[in-house]
Amino acid sequence: MKVKRWITVCALAAAMAMNAGAEKKGNIVMDGSTTVGPIAKAFAEYYMGKYPGVNISVSESGSGNGAKSIINGTADIGNMSCAMKDSELEAAKSKGVKVMEHIVAMDGIAIVVHPGNPVAALTVEQLRKIYTGEIGNWSQLGGPNKPVVVISRDTNSGTYETFETLVMHSERMTDKTEYVGSNGAIRQRVMTTDGAIGYVGLAFTHGLKVVDIDGVTPTPESVLDKSYPIGRPLYMYTNGEPAEGTVLAEFLGLYKTSDGKKIIEEQGFIPMP
Repeated sequence: MKVKRWITVCALAAAMAMNAGAEKKGNIVMDGSTTVGPIAKAFAEYYMGKYPGVNISVSESGSGNGAKSIINGTADIGNMSCAMKDSELEAAKSKGVKVMEHIVAMDGIAIVVHPGNPVAALTVEQLRKIYTGEIGNWSQLGGPNKPVVVISRDTNSGTYETFETLVMHSERMTDKTEYVGSNGAIRQRVMTTDGAIGYVGLAFTHGLKVVDIDGVTPTPESVLDKSYPIGRPLYMYTNGEPAEGTVLAEFLGLYKTSDGKKIIEEQGFIPMP
């Protein structure tokens, strides 16, 4: 009888624990980077599937707006594919916002061209000359006699900020540059334009030709060991450290878990070691 009663009590306790988990309620608002977007949306789908009482919304309006959403208090998490600038940190401080930075994954910025383009490798210097307009035809790089169509992310993008820092060294892009609002838009433009070149996060290279840079192919390994020259962390920012045990803290900690790391890999990004 004692054994039976002990089993019943344990089963009841387990059921109560499961119900407690299922009864978690809350709302989380996220805004920012289109690069971090796939991770944020996959995390949201996973967490809401686990806890139906929690509602998570994800907007993808660019890293600049991710910073603004934390500064202005319009989001619980600001997603960014570059670190907050000093000016953004100062703006946050002036409003009493204590910015907390969480590096959730790593990413490489892949240089992509149309699949029919024979050019397979570039140096960072050649890439910079393409984007300044000094190189304007693929024949200058051993390719076909076709004008280079230069595609860039918009200036509100964290991917743009990283590219400007690591590739452009603050040199001005050519006036012929086409600016688009997302990784997906670059992918679509390059995929349908013979002479186009663009740059996207590793998760957005499907259907495109990825070009080696300085003799290195962008892979999880080359990004982590920094042999690939255009890699960067991906961030989620909060106003202060979420209180332990809250829905926000548990959700934000997903990237540290085995399930979270698997989700990050499935989205085409690199989990933190």
